[in-house]
Amino acid sequence: MDDLGFIVGSYAVTLVAVGLFAWSVVRRSRRLAEQVPPEDRPWT
Repeated sequence: MDDLGFIVGSYAVTLVAVGLFAWSVVRRSRRLAEQVPPEDRPWT
């Protein structure tokens, strides 16, 4: 039980890092999607 703070802190840092990375990928993809002409967008 001595390492509980380290374990919980590690999980918290990992989750925050993954969340920030996912947010940046979604943000970048939305910005890039605006540059694609409408006729070349297979997702719409």
